[in-house]
Amino acid sequence: MEAATTGRPAHRAAPDRHDEEAAVTTTGTVRYWAAAKAAAGTAEEPYAAATLAEALDAARTAHAANPEFARVLMRCSFLVDGDPVGTRDHAAVALAEGGTVEVLPPFAGG
Repeated sequence: MEAATTGRPAHRAAPDRHDEEAAVTTTGTVRYWAAAKAAAGTAEEPYAAATLAEALDAARTAHAANPEFARVLMRCSFLVDGDPVGTRDHAAVALAEGGTVEVLPPFAGG
């Protein structure tokens, strides 16, 4: 798109990435394994979140009555749709519609 008077491309303000991401909420499944499953009292539950950080915050809130859940979660590693999260900031890990978050506590032999 060109500006009418200068012949140069019109300047468009870039959308605020934070607002854009915050507006997108996706749904999927959180799967708990081993000690995380025991602490959650379930093998899986749904999420409605845009990022891994949001999904984990919602899970902590949902299981606030069991303080062991938060302790176990602090020691876990995570897979998002099969990809290891590693040391990435959980707030920067976007979740896909229909995706799966695997919560893996440390375990021997693996």
